[in-house]
Amino acid sequence: QVQLVESGGGLVQAGGSLRLSCAASGRTFSSYRVGWFRQAPGKEREFVAAVNWGGGQTDYADSVKGRFTISGDTAKNTVYLQMNSLKPEDAAVYYCAAGTYTNYYYWGQGTQVTVSS
Repeated sequence: QVQLVESGGGLVQAGGSLRLSCAASGRTFSSYRVGWFRQAPGKEREFVAAVNWGGGQTDYADSVKGRFTISGDTAKNTVYLQMNSLKPEDAAVYYCAAGTYTNYYYWGQGTQVTVSS
């Protein structure tokens, strides 16, 4: 079992930055694929970014490319999502998840990101 805890959400003005953290406990991220997803009110959950913990390959949704960066700290067993140039449409609850490319087994509780215009 892997327990995931997100942090770092909050209120920021449009154009600002936030860094989200996803800390794992119970087991290390090992060879999992770790992703960030988000869900805004009335919308479906959508993929934001992911990293293959073993190989380091990263993927991003087109809507965040060039603005968001996913990275990991092996020593801290933590994945980060650096979000720059935030837009009002980035506002959502952000979730961290770990699993495989096609199936995320473990999910965190989410952290709220609010972007004021």
